[in-house]
Amino acid sequence: MLIAHDGPTPLLHWSFKKQFLKKDQLEAQRGPTMPLPESSTHPTEHGLILSSLTKTPSLLAKAEYLPKESFTITSWFSIHKPTTYGGIVCALEDNGNAEKGWILGYDGSKFYIGVSTEKTDDGDGKITYLRSKANYTKGQIYHLTATYDGKELRLYVNGKLENQTENVGGKILYEKNTHLSVAGYRDRNEDFPHRGQLISVQVYEDVAKEAWIKKEFEHNAEITQLKPTDSSKFEPLASVIEPYLQYGTTDAMTVMWETNHACQGIVHYGETAECKQQVTIPDAQEIHEIRITGLKPGTQYFYKTVSKSAADSTQDITSKVSTFQTDAGPETPYAFAIISDTQGNPRVSGTFAKMAWEHRPNFLLHPGDLVESGGKKEQWISHFFRSMSPLVSRVPFYSVLGNHEHNSANYYNYVSLPDPEYYYKYSYGNAEFFMLDTNKKCDPKSEQYLWLDKALAASTAKWKFVCHHQPAYSSDENDFGNLWKTNKSTRGSMNSRHLAKLYDQHKVDIVWNGHIHSYERTWPIRAGKPVEKDGPIYMITGGGGGPLETPGPFRTPFSVMVQRGHHYAMVWINGGRFEYKAYDINGRLFDTFTLSK
Repeated sequence: MLIAHDGPTPLLHWSFKKQFLKKDQLEAQRGPTMPLPESSTHPTEHGLILSSLTKTPSLLAKAEYLPKESFTITSWFSIHKPTTYGGIVCALEDNGNAEKGWILGYDGSKFYIGVSTEKTDDGDGKITYLRSKANYTKGQIYHLTATYDGKELRLYVNGKLENQTENVGGKILYEKNTHLSVAGYRDRNEDFPHRGQLISVQVYEDVAKEAWIKKEFEHNAEITQLKPTDSSKFEPLASVIEPYLQYGTTDAMTVMWETNHACQGIVHYGETAECKQQVTIPDAQEIHEIRITGLKPGTQYFYKTVSKSAADSTQDITSKVSTFQTDAGPETPYAFAIISDTQGNPRVSGTFAKMAWEHRPNFLLHPGDLVESGGKKEQWISHFFRSMSPLVSRVPFYSVLGNHEHNSANYYNYVSLPDPEYYYKYSYGNAEFFMLDTNKKCDPKSEQYLWLDKALAASTAKWKFVCHHQPAYSSDENDFGNLWKTNKSTRGSMNSRHLAKLYDQHKVDIVWNGHIHSYERTWPIRAGKPVEKDGPIYMITGGGGGPLETPGPFRTPFSVMVQRGHHYAMVWINGGRFEYKAYDINGRLFDTFTLSK
């Protein structure tokens, strides 16, 4: 049994008091000295506040530092910046299906311990995560302890058992050449430094009992009652996501952006780059959303944002001046870009954002899977918005939820679309767009089906377009049945196919989808069969960045063209004239067609 100040020697022990930080190195009481730039720290009475680490302190772990069959991991700390990938101490590899090692950390709202053990091994390791039941408070100091005895995993918060599981067992599995990291979440290809205060971290190979954990907490319990620290005192105001546009109409446009601290946001705008008009939202926010109204149709506007620091006006952030234009109305020609499944590949999606902007579209249509994992905030910041900024800073994007968004709060936080946002409609020019979430039920009794039936029936638009993620018709090799092992396939999502009856009935022109990471265009389809005319065309434009997929060996009768490769598309509409072109990653045109009505 471990007894505070009189128990077994830890494998690892770091105290984050100022005296242990010397020449950009954190000296260990037990274990290796860690690199820790002094410039990124702010000493407190209890430890160090880490406000601007650019990478997690880490080094190759010696076997003697890694618990093998059991552990106790304990830390005193606070969190100033909640994040999906939060780490206090870890020896971790989590890449694709390969999951090994362990981590004591946190997500956007809860603490967790994760460990890969023999019992859950699926061939290349699988980490079992155990989360706290209660949410943590930002800036509050906590005592967090996790134990593993070879059979059971336990998590304690402030000396009390918070959660436990027996879905673990046996030895702890490690990747070869595992790195040991402190003050962040780090593996081979991901690095998310901790933002907050660290006081101490200890790792034991012994299993602590509840009496020791309780006594360890009570020894310093008073610091958990201190007022939560305001992180803005230590980290200057900074932009997290640069300004982007949402939901443009003939007389309005929404501007959104994100800062690292809550602050007042202002949008300056006008018909010249001086941006003499402004809209201010008085409430302090991190994700800023400002609607500009009273605009003129078909007009170019300039805009910039200002983020006002409450603490120091010299920290105010002014964005670059950008532009947007309002919808000119149904009598004016217009154009839009289509990019889908940008997930996890900012190099490709960023290339397409720049290429699409060269065509000067009026807006972007995105059929879903904006990111690889919707619950991971860093992917929205680093993958989607950073790569797509050359386009979405100048034109609004209209999106639907893909399966990779996981219906996450991040999606709803980052879009500003008509309620309820997971399905909605909007008009541009002489077209009306009906946007659906085919991750949810779409059968004839479903909410979306009933809404769509009424919305399509009421539409008087010359062009009717529908967008949802999962395709009703697809020639893909294995998403709807493995066509390399059997000739049985549904050739598309049966949930989405419920909606085809409405498309036929209400004369929808085109249905845009993603999900399949390749390109496909169908003949007009009516009542489930290809026809020469008078049926909607179904298009899969899922090549915006995700891992590429391949059509099956059987040519489906409904398909005009399939192609494997990253791509984006452009549409131009002038009254009853519709022109379409699709381009590959090298800018080569590979498909085109026209429609007239």
